[in-house]
Amino acid sequence: MQPSKGRPRGSGAGRERSVERLDGPAPEPAEDAGHLRYDDPWYDALASGWGESTDAGEPAQAVVPSPRGEGESGAAASDVYLEVQRSAAFQEVRRRYRRFVVPAFVAFFAWYLGYVVAATTAPGLMARPVAGAVNVAMAAGLGQFATTFLLTWAYARHARLRRDRAALELRWDTQELTRGVNGGGS
Repeated sequence: MQPSKGRPRGSGAGRERSVERLDGPAPEPAEDAGHLRYDDPWYDALASGWGESTDAGEPAQAVVPSPRGEGESGAAASDVYLEVQRSAAFQEVRRRYRRFVVPAFVAFFAWYLGYVVAATTAPGLMARPVAGAVNVAMAAGLGQFATTFLLTWAYARHARLRRDRAALELRWDTQELTRGVNGGGS
């Protein structure tokens, strides 16, 4: 990433101001006297884990939390989550999710891919008028929007009717189990 010092002075849409130090004004070098600095506190900041390196020039190792002993609550809480994941109720929720999402994805992706392939390989078909100035391509494009909204509605309805109650019960059961493991504290 380029440091802010290399950026041309006075350009950009951000606000500009003279450089001021928090501990009082510092003398400005002769070449910077009278120039403005772009005020962007996040410009030189790196996202956590991106490009950070040690003094040797190699990337810093990720910090991995130390494993907890068996007597500590963290290890037992992870056992609770693994137990819930292996439970028949959790597997049923996942099965219901997959039974809706996989066929819906395949159908919608095939419809989208069919639209793109038809638009590129059969321009004569797509240019055929349907009603007035509306042609097949425009009708199919609007159909893409309509099916997107229809699929969103169907997914929300399926989740509400077939998965939400069971998932909420699982969540409550999991919280109760982890509360018991953690000694009743929340």
